[in-house]
Amino acid sequence: MPQRRALLASALAGLAVPRLARAQAWPARPIRLLLPDTPGSGNDSTARIFSHYLEQGLGQPVAVDNRGGAGGRIGVEAAFRSPGDGYTWLLGNAGSNGINAALYRDLPYDLETSFIPVSLLVTGPNLLAVNTRALPVKNVQELIAYVRARPGQVNYASAGPGSSAHFSMELFKSVAGLDLTHIPYRGAPAMAQAAVQGDAPVLIGNLVNVMGFIQRGELTPLAVTSLTRSVDLPEVPTLDESGLRGFETLAWNALFAPPGTPAPIVARMLAELQRVAAITEVRMRLRALGGDLVASAPEVLAARVRADIARWKDLAQRANIRIDG
Repeated sequence: MPQRRALLASALAGLAVPRLARAQAWPARPIRLLLPDTPGSGNDSTARIFSHYLEQGLGQPVAVDNRGGAGGRIGVEAAFRSPGDGYTWLLGNAGSNGINAALYRDLPYDLETSFIPVSLLVTGPNLLAVNTRALPVKNVQELIAYVRARPGQVNYASAGPGSSAHFSMELFKSVAGLDLTHIPYRGAPAMAQAAVQGDAPVLIGNLVNVMGFIQRGELTPLAVTSLTRSVDLPEVPTLDESGLRGFETLAWNALFAPPGTPAPIVARMLAELQRVAAITEVRMRLRALGGDLVASAPEVLAARVRADIARWKDLAQRANIRIDG
């Protein structure tokens, strides 16, 4: 019996050695950063900033692979089905890795447990904006009054079902007691363009996705969704200040590893992210996009995911928001 135990221990040690060796040798080839978002979005810009600086530390190309659609579900599922070998990572967001748990019944993964949390990277407020050529309103209370007088007649645009833009607006509808019609688009650029054209003249979107339209006078900002005003638009009030007390939603993105990724590789990637976060130019570039660099510990990201899923599941149940299939 002792001999059998010794043989078993030797065999297990032999299996562990290649796994450890692979982790120590990582990375030996190019790395893919899966992004459940379309090109040109704020998350896309963040991904490309990080990929550039990660390449410098890892010594390998880091390619951004855009897999937008279905509120981020397509990209997340691609990451879930990827090998956990350290050569595929997921840069998820508040919609793809939080809201979708409330929206879909048939996800092949569990957003709380299937992925390995690495780091919460960037957070930022959303912005309520309107096309004032289509809607003659100047502030939040005028918008509420206008929509209440026309139940179901005013469209709002989102970046797709399950996006942060979608559920932030659904929360706004619920708190303000409004009947707005949801028109989903494929990605944030298409969402903003629809508002500018007047097809869906109201939206809540990330600052970076709508700032250019605001600067050109094509959209008018009414309020930010954070509890404090944005340094980028200090004259724009919060929804809390505009009469919706306690209203807050934040956009965020974060890095996750597919199931089975070795712990030493995850630790190395976390160290590289923290190195990148210490670079002043990175902070300045992300600040210009309206985001605050966090670069948190894994447990902070895990807590954010749990809290968001609980919150959005409650909203989805109260507002009867579901997508089957």
